[in-house]
Amino acid sequence: MRSWTQSLLLLVAMVLAGAGGAGLVLWMQGRKPAQGSPSTVMAPTTTAPDPVPPPPPSVSAKDPTTEDVVAKAMPAVVVVETSSGRGSAFFVDRDRLLTNHHVVVGQSYVKLRLSDNSMLDASILATSPEYDLAVLRLMQPGPEHPFLPLGTVQEVRQGQEVLAIGTPLGVFQNTVTRGIVSSLRQVDKVVVLQTDTALNPGNSGGPLIDHAGRVIGINTLSFRGSQGLNFAIAIDHARALMEGRSLQLAFAPPAHDGMKNLLPGAGTSEADRTREEGTKRYVAQLAVLARASDQMESAFATFLAYDWDGKVTGSFDRNFYALWEQGALSGGPVKGHETRAAALRQAADQLRNQVREAEDQARQADVFPGIRRDLRRRYRLEYRGWD
Repeated sequence: MRSWTQSLLLLVAMVLAGAGGAGLVLWMQGRKPAQGSPSTVMAPTTTAPDPVPPPPPSVSAKDPTTEDVVAKAMPAVVVVETSSGRGSAFFVDRDRLLTNHHVVVGQSYVKLRLSDNSMLDASILATSPEYDLAVLRLMQPGPEHPFLPLGTVQEVRQGQEVLAIGTPLGVFQNTVTRGIVSSLRQVDKVVVLQTDTALNPGNSGGPLIDHAGRVIGINTLSFRGSQGLNFAIAIDHARALMEGRSLQLAFAPPAHDGMKNLLPGAGTSEADRTREEGTKRYVAQLAVLARASDQMESAFATFLAYDWDGKVTGSFDRNFYALWEQGALSGGPVKGHETRAAALRQAADQLRNQVREAEDQARQADVFPGIRRDLRRRYRLEYRGWD
């Protein structure tokens, strides 16, 4: 600061000296005698004309204000609601969104709460646990949704201002915080932006936005007890995931060995991996059992129409569940159709045993009860008799 001030003072002194020197030259020229005259003639003094003011600088388009950037970006950011918690995500086109893998891990679909408080369902289109990224797709695309343009960390400068939008603690939707890019780092193979922008649990999956409103990172992690130490995954990795390319970037800052296990997934425990694999297996089993249940439901409708003299009492997600509820199926088999009734009951019992086996395997893998419940509801396999 002192050297800059000294330079400025020196520059001012030189300008003043230059102006004074010019005045002195003009004054001396005014005192110079005329050529060929015996007497000294004082030349008339002249006044230097006022300098012509320089033309005004051309007016260029102003950068958008922070308020403009936030107002445009806010409708594109959503809350991700799952059976195990809440996070953030943002639209990148009409029906696709980006978030963190750890926000949706173990889910086959999620609920999205928009800025106007309306709800949408989205499936998991692609994930990369290693880079903590996930791509979501709306299950029923509706009207055009506002989305955010993607930038690149190759244009990021240390010290530039950035904004984060998300749902800290899973409660405070549409929260905006501002900070700077503290550094650009590499964690193992992942390029991350270190920022002092305030982030909390629930911000994960939300966008880190530059002054032009472009996403340059996906907020992913903050150290508890370490004020101002937060990270965002470089958006270039997410762009590669959406385009089906290798996520490893050709450009990267030097790796920092002490940061290898900072990202969610990089230090995943054995229990987490077991739970994730158990969830995948459980989803695959439910898909098969749902198809078998569809066939059973059709067979049960035929059974009621031709083989059973009675009716179902009560309400069930699938009518054939009445076979297992005492008093739910009144009446008896049509005379001569007793064997068909017995065969149907035997097939239903086999299906029930298979569902119970899938449930038992999921419990042993520590798949969260809420996740199991939501998946059963999705496949219309919710029934209290599984336990």
